[in-house]
Amino acid sequence: MDRRPFEPGQPPLPPGGVEVRDTPGRGRGVFATRRFHQGEVIERAPVIVVPRSLIAPLKGSLLDDYWFQWGEHDGAYALGWASLYNHRCPSNATFTCDHAARTVVISTVRDIAPGEEILINYHGTPDDPDPLWFPIESA
Repeated sequence: MDRRPFEPGQPPLPPGGVEVRDTPGRGRGVFATRRFHQGEVIERAPVIVVPRSLIAPLKGSLLDDYWFQWGEHDGAYALGWASLYNHRCPSNATFTCDHAARTVVISTVRDIAPGEEILINYHGTPDDPDPLWFPIESA
């Protein structure tokens, strides 16, 4: 458990206080097993940085929905549970790409209760209402 706010360059941190469960209409999701406080880091997931040219052939495949934008020309596949957080607007968590540490950092934007699904906005800003590239089902 790491109650420090996001600081660039920190090493990977496996998720603690969370579990992966099935969530109706959305596949799997990440749920809190304890209370998280606003600004708390949930996970620092290591990533595999991939040139965009290697991601392009995956368009339309299962892996197409799991990569993060990584700078202007690359993508990244997150290890850990970072690719399992579902989308919502507004979200109760956010992600930050820490290029120096090659991690995706998941942190809370408000308190999260035990049993609550931890949700990020795939556009990066918790309240960004722009449509996604795929249809979503209400949770």
